[in-house]
Order: sequence, then C-alpha cells, then structure tokens
Amino acid sequence: MSLPLPTNPTPTAFLGVDRSASGRRWLARECDERLALALAQRHALPDLIARSLSARGITLDGAPGFLEPRLRDMLPNPSALKDMDIAATRMVEALQRGEKIAVFGDYDVDGATSSALLIRMARAAGTELRLYVPDRLREGYGPNVPAMRQLAEEGVKLVICVDCGTTAHEPLKVAQDAGLDVIILDHHAAEPIMPPATAIVNPNRLDENGEYGTLAAVGVTYLFIIAVNRALREADWYGASRPEPDLLKFLDLVALGTVCDVVKLTGLNRAFVAQGLRVMSQRGNAGIMALAEVAGSKGPMDAYTAGFILGPRVNAGGRVGAADLGARLLSTDDRPMALQLAQHLHELNKERRAIEAQVLTEAEAMTMIENLPMAFVANENWHPGVIGIVASRLKERFHHPAIVIAIEGEVGKGSGRSVNNVDLGAIIIAARQAGLLINGGGHKMAAGFTVARDKINDLCAFLAERIGRQIAAEPLGPSLTLDGLLASSSLHPDFVKNLAALGPFGAGNAEPRFALADCRIVRASIVGEKHVSVIAMQGGVRLRGIAFRAMESGLGEALLDRHQRACHLAGRLRLEEWQGEERVQLHIDDACLVSSLAGPSSMARMH
Repeated sequence: MSLPLPTNPTPTAFLGVDRSASGRRWLARECDERLALALAQRHALPDLIARSLSARGITLDGAPGFLEPRLRDMLPNPSALKDMDIAATRMVEALQRGEKIAVFGDYDVDGATSSALLIRMARAAGTELRLYVPDRLREGYGPNVPAMRQLAEEGVKLVICVDCGTTAHEPLKVAQDAGLDVIILDHHAAEPIMPPATAIVNPNRLDENGEYGTLAAVGVTYLFIIAVNRALREADWYGASRPEPDLLKFLDLVALGTVCDVVKLTGLNRAFVAQGLRVMSQRGNAGIMALAEVAGSKGPMDAYTAGFILGPRVNAGGRVGAADLGARLLSTDDRPMALQLAQHLHELNKERRAIEAQVLTEAEAMTMIENLPMAFVANENWHPGVIGIVASRLKERFHHPAIVIAIEGEVGKGSGRSVNNVDLGAIIIAARQAGLLINGGGHKMAAGFTVARDKINDLCAFLAERIGRQIAAEPLGPSLTLDGLLASSSLHPDFVKNLAALGPFGAGNAEPRFALADCRIVRASIVGEKHVSVIAMQGGVRLRGIAFRAMESGLGEALLDRHQRACHLAGRLRLEEWQGEERVQLHIDDACLVSSLAGPSSMARMH
C-alpha cells in the first residue's frame, strides 16, 4: 500500500532542511506575532516566553494559569464523573463494615501509582488493602477469571480495579456471580455495552462529555480518593485517634503516573504534574526517594526525572520481574524495605534493557513498511514484557504506527504504539469486536492485545486497512518542529531557566526545541549505551551536546563524521553541573550536514 501525498501546500523547510540525518523535514512552529507581542506587554514576559506561549495557543487570559497552574483553579467536583458517587459510597460502606477490600492494578507505572494511592489513602482511613497485580506472562492484562475467583475465596468483598477493567466482560461477570462488588477506575477506551460492575468511573465512557478524557488512571483515582475522603468526613469517620489525611501529600504519585502514561500535560493534568513535582521535591515518599538513590539521580525532581529515570524502573517489575514490586515500593513507608525493593527494580531494569536491545535488533531487521502503513512484526521467543518499548522504538525510527507481537505456543501477545493522527485503541477494539482478537484495548496512542497464532495474518490485514484509511485522511510525514534559531553565544543558564517556566513538558506541551546553524563538530565520541557525545563550535563559542541512542542511526553517523564538516544541530537545552558551576548542554534530537559556513540562511543539503 503506497502512502498518498498530502494535498495541502508543503510548508517551507526550516533552514532549508528537507531531509535531516534522521530523515525528517524541519518545520518552524507557527506563532501569532501579534499575540506574542500582546502577551509580552500585558504580562511583562520575555520575548522568548511570549512567543512560545503564542505558538502553543495560549491566550492573553490563559497565560497566568498556564505559567502558574493552580490545582484549586482546575480541580473539578469528583461527582461530575458518572458513577463516582456510587463508587465512593460503596467504598465508605466497606470501610465502615470492616470488609476485606482488594485493589486490582495494572503492572505499569500508571497502575502502580494508582494502586499505591488507594493503599495509602485506605491506610490513613484505618484499613490495609489486599494488593493484586496480575502476572504479565501468566495472566496478561486486566481482570481475569481465576484472579476474581481467588479473591472471592479469600473473603474479599470489594475489588477496585485501577487502570484496567473497562472491557473485562467475562471476568467481571464471574466476579458478580461469586458475590464480589467491583469498582472500576480507568481511562481506557470504552464500548457501548460495559461489563457488569458496581461502578465504572471512566472519563472515556461513551456517555461522558470527554472534558476529562485525557486523565491518566492515577488522575481518576485521585478524584476518587477525594470523593471517598469527603464522604468519610461527612460520616464523622475521622477524629483524634484517626486524623484526616492530607491528600495533597499524595500528588507526587499522581505526577509520576501522569507523566509516565504520556497523557497530555494540559489543563488538569498540567496542574497535577506541576503541583505533584513540588511535592516530590519534598522527598516524602520513601519509595520514590529510594528509587532516585539507587538510580544515582541527584538532579531536580522534574518531568524528565519522573519519565526517564523513575518510571522505567517502576515498570521493570511488571515487564521482567514480580508484577507487584512497583506498587509495593510506592506504598511503603519502611525505608529499609523501600531501598531493598528499589535495588531489586534497578537490577530488573538492567535486565529489561538487555532483553529489549536484543528484541529491538531482531524487530528492526524484520520491519518492512514499503507496502504497509505501519511497522508490524511478530516472532517466537520474544519477551512480552519489552514489546511495548520495542514498539515505541520502531515508531520513532519509522515514523509510523508500530505493532509488535511475541508468540508463545498458539497465542501471541501484542503491543502497539501510534502517531498523532491514528487512534490505535479504537482500531484494536474494532479488531476484537470483529473476532480477530482474544482480548484487547487501549487508548489513542497505545494499545495491547492477545491474538491466536492463526489470526495474526488476518489481524495484520485488518490493521493495515484501518490504519491506512486514517493515514489517507491525514498523511504522515516525518518532521521535527522547532521553536526558533539560536546562537551559541546567547546560551547561558538564565536562558534555560527562563524556558523552565513553560514546563512541565510532555505530550500536549512539547519541550521547546531549537536549531543552532552552521556548527562544526570538533570532537565526537561514543559513550554509555549507544549515545554520542559531541563538542561543537559556533562562532568561536564551545557547546557540549549528547545524542541518546544515536550510535547506529543516521544521526549518529552524521555526528561522528570525521571530516568535521559544518552542520545544523537541533535539540533541547539542559543545565548540568560541572565542578560546582552550571553550564548548558544540548540534547541533540537531529542534525544535518551543510556544504559551507555561509551563515544561518545557508541551505542544508541531504545527508
């Protein structure tokens, strides 16, 4: 299947870069110059900040709330979500009756933080919850029939499913028949007919208005504990011997889960993360601090630390170890136990990275997208715990949706990652409804499923048709959007600190990326695991940069070019400490070799 050419006029390439070292076209982020000027004047903002706000669609009235997101201004009444009051009432009844309650969590960071949030809140209310996290290899994703029966046999009366359960029809019917009440706190795509449950709190139910549809499950769970806490207060549950908990102290978990689930950091999510990172910086959660310690992270508790240092280690338990390790770590106040669990997760993360590297190498060699609108690979003996990460890497490399399936026996477990204009979760649900999947679900950017071996080819054809249809409506084209052109002489720590006012960065609020034109790489070396470290000169000014996982890519080859030709660099700015001083480093996302040092207007040639 050939991809159609876009019908809209092609925008001018930034710095003339039509095809960079990584195969992308550079584009300038559009900015309303009049709005930028008005923002700068009304709010006394630096020109750079005002232009960046304008480019992100922030209005004159919306700028203060964007730059200083306050939770009290954005937090809704939890009762605005359907079934929330029913769910809170049932939880309070269970606490008052002394019933045994279980939290059934997913094994990723969103699930672990949601589970830990419930455990901590229930502990403050005087009850310990039974934690159940399904084993990824034996049980797969979400509620399953044996687990529901086991919990019923243990005497559990109420099960709270977090980050899962919205499409678990059979397991929840079995739970109902076994006398279990089930509350679902989820955010994954729903279907017209929902499974039997006491309450299904999900902003992506089809009968919701979608206002809070971008929340991660941990955000939904936080609204739930607010509702429960309110109901307990009204029931005079708290007193001198049982003080009411400060729910703001739990926002570090909300920030961690929200960042790691790569939901849009706009609106309420932005407030959750901004406030949650401040709480995280107070270092009150023993598990989070232990994880940072074993990872050697001494920098600020920002979105980067949450997403790229803490998150992968929390995830490691669900991928290659014991699935409940992350939730146990994040819910404990025992520092020695926290250090022990964190060290275990740290070691599992090393194992995960080694497995991931092997699977990725094999998957890249198998990937062919000439006749498909996606990367689609399936193989025996791949570890199911790393296929989601591998799918993300394939998506980044080929700039198309990616599906990776690990086959064992007659069943394949699959994971997919999507691009902005393809709703992969809806397509996977459609495939399940068409009888092509044993189970499956997800959201727009990510999905998981189980498929019979003899259905894999049919599934590939189904996905190709559905994804191809969405791509035809809005054609893909690998590109990199840049916020402006900088001179290395203007880069100093204060400049980078000013940029931080636009954070936290993530999906829906891209971190500013800039280009530096006509640099010369004077030194380049391979460091760590396939990273390329460089020293570049521009106009006599020295700049340090690093390109992560670039060694075996076109980007790495361009940076390691021994002829020291001029190049344009593109990336994000970071502060690093060196011998007690702050200095600026460029995290290089892309580069393009140029033919001469003719200045910023020189045209980049194809690498």
